[in-house]
Amino acid sequence: MTANTHQPKTKVLHFVTGGFSGATAVAVSLVLHALQGQQLEPLLVLRRKSQTQAAQLERLRAQAIPLCVVPGWWHGASIFALYRLCRTFKPDVLVAHGFSEHLWGRIAGWLAGVPVLIQVEHNSRERYSPWRRWLSKQLAARSRWLVGVSEGVRQAMLDMGLPPKKCVSIPNGIALAPYADAEQHAYGTRLPSILMSARFARQKDHRTLLQALALLKTRGLTPPLVLIGGGKPQHRLRCEQLAEQLGITEQVEFKGFVQDVPALLQQHQIAVLSTHYEGMPLALVEAMAAGCVVVGSEVVGVRELLQDGVTGFLVRHQDAAHLADVLQKLLTEPLQAAAVAQAGRHYALTHLSREQMVARYEALFAAAL
Repeated sequence: MTANTHQPKTKVLHFVTGGFSGATAVAVSLVLHALQGQQLEPLLVLRRKSQTQAAQLERLRAQAIPLCVVPGWWHGASIFALYRLCRTFKPDVLVAHGFSEHLWGRIAGWLAGVPVLIQVEHNSRERYSPWRRWLSKQLAARSRWLVGVSEGVRQAMLDMGLPPKKCVSIPNGIALAPYADAEQHAYGTRLPSILMSARFARQKDHRTLLQALALLKTRGLTPPLVLIGGGKPQHRLRCEQLAEQLGITEQVEFKGFVQDVPALLQQHQIAVLSTHYEGMPLALVEAMAAGCVVVGSEVVGVRELLQDGVTGFLVRHQDAAHLADVLQKLLTEPLQAAAVAQAGRHYALTHLSREQMVARYEALFAAAL
């Protein structure tokens, strides 16, 4: 008789918000890559949020992604539903992405007896109450790895008192194929306009960007601004009201959710991420890969991504005047802007691919098992 040398696949469950944030995008990338290989059997579990849309879920299912959605109206309901899924799917590894999902996900995994628990922290600043901070430390003791999506996020985890030996950083990466033809969209042929891709949320600083646009108008520069992304309606409404107050409504397009972001990015020259804090902003990485010249707030997660004046530009946090100065320079000196855009694209292509990110995560899974 011939011995059966077939090795069973490692089952990996990814638990993440159904709000379709950057954390969701990373989890989806890891699942898609696992489906292409022979070693992992992935399952994506989303925690339902108010902004979870049926169309977004259908797009995931259309990619043959194994998908479950658990309730999000109460933490206990999320934990119980995920616990039951774990008892059925029997994952070898449970990867819990983002705050506060990494808390409820690991509780469910621990109760279900999942062998390996991994936390992925996607932001450098979260609203940890004293109780959640205590809970995070307790769960860290039961987790194999605590992953920060940038060195800045890893440092924030260390500052919380999490065990240094378990804390590692894995930078986010993107699929590069959608940006393969970016070189065909020469910088000089693109629209001399500004684009910001970010959900409308407390974390994002649309306000400073709108104020900078108003300052540019007083200097005789009126570039169009395109704002894409979903988020909370009340935050978008405040931005719309501010644009009206500043007298720049005709310059600003609130485009909402866009399905083909890479194509839109390759039409524009300048991409901005005005923000209060970040983990590792995929929006900027995508803009760099698309050949835009990028501008970001000098905060954790952004400052380590951009080399100021070389691969992009850093502006002081909540400093509309500084942002306006940088944008004015980019609009009036397109040759220098194009050179920085090219350097940023090269950096994204060589350092921030999805394949590099996936390889690092899968190495963690292998080491843990």
